[in-house]
Amino acid sequence: MTNDNRERFRREATGERPDLALLCLLIGNERDAGARGPGCPDAATPGGDAAIDAAQIELDRLAGELPAGLPPDAPRAWAEALRRLLGERYGFHGTPADYRRLDSSLLQAVLGRRRGLPILLSVVWLEVARRAGARVYGVALPGHFVVAFGDPDGEHVLADPYAGGRTLSAPDVDLLVAHATGERRSVPRALLRPADPLETVLRVLNNIRAWAAARPEHSDVRLWALELALLLPHHPLRLRLEQAQLLVERGDFVAGARALEEYADLVAAMEPSSAESVRREARAARARLN
Repeated sequence: MTNDNRERFRREATGERPDLALLCLLIGNERDAGARGPGCPDAATPGGDAAIDAAQIELDRLAGELPAGLPPDAPRAWAEALRRLLGERYGFHGTPADYRRLDSSLLQAVLGRRRGLPILLSVVWLEVARRAGARVYGVALPGHFVVAFGDPDGEHVLADPYAGGRTLSAPDVDLLVAHATGERRSVPRALLRPADPLETVLRVLNNIRAWAAARPEHSDVRLWALELALLLPHHPLRLRLEQAQLLVERGDFVAGARALEEYADLVAAMEPSSAESVRREARAARARLN
């Protein structure tokens, strides 16, 4: 993908009010249309600005099909309206097989297939509801992303787009988290707070990285997911090390060694032994040029 897409992503991510849908669509633009394999998008899938415009139009169209006049202080009515429209009429939901597909993490593809990971389906719910005037926000539960309608500090209703928009009771939420983490406990209220858009975008990119890390033949996908994550104004420092090591793995020894040295400089004051270990990796990478 061109540098223009990266620059647009960077500008949006560092803007005053980042647009979650646009950032997810720019992620979809990054995927290499020439890379093929199980789970990759079809070569005929349109990309670029045309695909972004088409996706935005589709979100607007879906929002226009919600019932008019829903009161803003009726979260259950909004949750039910979204369930009927997106879950029942249009069949948006997820299946275990979706975790094996890259396009389950790409908003353009999710809108077309009406299948995806919980977080991307939640983005669809969020954007359709927001366009229609709902008070709605994402909730980043451990291992499973859902949406909430209403007031985070007052009356609100949680819904699971992966399950077609099924509303969730407190015990349902506990079970979801237990299933994802293997730990049975009551979910603390702090975990039900609205998710920050940029944290949501980072979580989408982490899912893409995890998909590609399990498939070494798609190291190019892992690399662009890392490079986008590093454009976010706040990101874990360890992503810089992962990017540097991946560059070396892909045979880009000069760029990889340089990135390793830059990472070592960043952590030297806090972790001198780690920094020296990374510098040894950089020297080894440069040695492979001879």
